[in-house]
Amino acid sequence: MKKVLITGANKGIGFETARQLLEQGFYVYLGSRSLQNGLDAVKKLAASGLTHVEAIALDVTSLRSVKAARDQIAEKTTVLDILINNAGINGDAPYTALEASEDQFLATFDTNVIGVSRVTQHFLPLLQQSDQPRIVNVSTSVGSLSLQSNPEWPAYDYAKYAVYAASKAALNMYTVHLAYELRDTNFKINAVCPGYTKTDFTGYNGGEVGLAASRVIKYALIDEHGPSGKFFSEETNPGAGEIPW
Repeated sequence: MKKVLITGANKGIGFETARQLLEQGFYVYLGSRSLQNGLDAVKKLAASGLTHVEAIALDVTSLRSVKAARDQIAEKTTVLDILINNAGINGDAPYTALEASEDQFLATFDTNVIGVSRVTQHFLPLLQQSDQPRIVNVSTSVGSLSLQSNPEWPAYDYAKYAVYAASKAALNMYTVHLAYELRDTNFKINAVCPGYTKTDFTGYNGGEVGLAASRVIKYALIDEHGPSGKFFSEETNPGAGEIPW
């Protein structure tokens, strides 16, 4: 049974991603900043007959928490097949470049960029034991410099979340470098936008969470011929998926 770790998986897209992967026969380590919230999420899944899941206390902004989660999982398995770096924050209001505070930038980058690096580096030894290790960094089309600077982009006038967008643009660059450094291995590493989705993150506006999760999973399950070091948004570019950085 293949094993996957999903950060920020106690709710929203992360939770739905866990549910769909469980239905496909994976064992899921469900990362949650609050262990109780993670345990509650596991109960919901178990009520649906999905039992190959375990809550893991994992705060991506805490090195101690990341190390403890790594040690906990390493006691149970020598192999991790998939890492989905899903945990993220939107930076809170005010969102604009002229008004956002230093604390907003620091907190958002700590979660959305440095947190991804923390988790990836500490779980890499387990991933390296997999025959087909996969990493998906959950990003957003809002983090595309090309789209954000294009007045013809449909979201040009309303997708201006300076703190969040800057952090995701940085995450995209991290993805490029990580994929490059692991280019001669079996790793496949991509940045994936799940799309504007009905969760508490968006005030429950947008598309269905099931569709968003399926977009993430698509790139978590690519075979040895699949892409690596790419940026995908099925919402922005239906079918082909790849969008400009």
